[in-house]
Amino acid sequence: MRRVILFNMLTLDGFFDGPNRDLSWHNVDAEFNEFAIAQLDTVGALLFGRVTYEVMASYWPTSSALQDDPQVAGRMNRLPKYVFSRTLASADWQNTQLVKGDAADEVARLKQQPGQDLFIFGSADLAASLLDKHLIDEFRVMLNPILLGSGTPLFRGLQHPLKLKLLEARAFQSGNVLLRYQNEK
Repeated sequence: MRRVILFNMLTLDGFFDGPNRDLSWHNVDAEFNEFAIAQLDTVGALLFGRVTYEVMASYWPTSSALQDDPQVAGRMNRLPKYVFSRTLASADWQNTQLVKGDAADEVARLKQQPGQDLFIFGSADLAASLLDKHLIDEFRVMLNPILLGSGTPLFRGLQHPLKLKLLEARAFQSGNVLLRYQNEK
């Protein structure tokens, strides 16, 4: 059975994006890029909510992304992608399927299929809709050494406490810290 893994960059004060969806605070360097490539090599498909999908689709297929970060861009473009939205009319990024039905039902179905794990990048609203159904198996949070004071919290909308087990804590030279937790369900 496939697992669902949520990965997000996060500020120390708990925001995954800043005011006006600002991501300029992301602390990304060569070490992070190596981590990102290794992680993408374990991905069977990407799961996005509408907002994150639109941000990703506006960057990764562009000539700038392909020139600036060809290894990550190639992987992001090749991977199968599912975007969950009731408002999008189409999803035109390469290898993307638009899902207008219930996200939890579709994710539960995808988990039963053979293949590598399913990853959620960004997509806090999608993640919140899956949390109470216990459909997220692992949380990977990359803490960035910054406090923003405001932005979008990652785990808003959580209805019940969720007990997690620490799998890994890894410090990066940049000051980032990767925390991996397993959902104890």
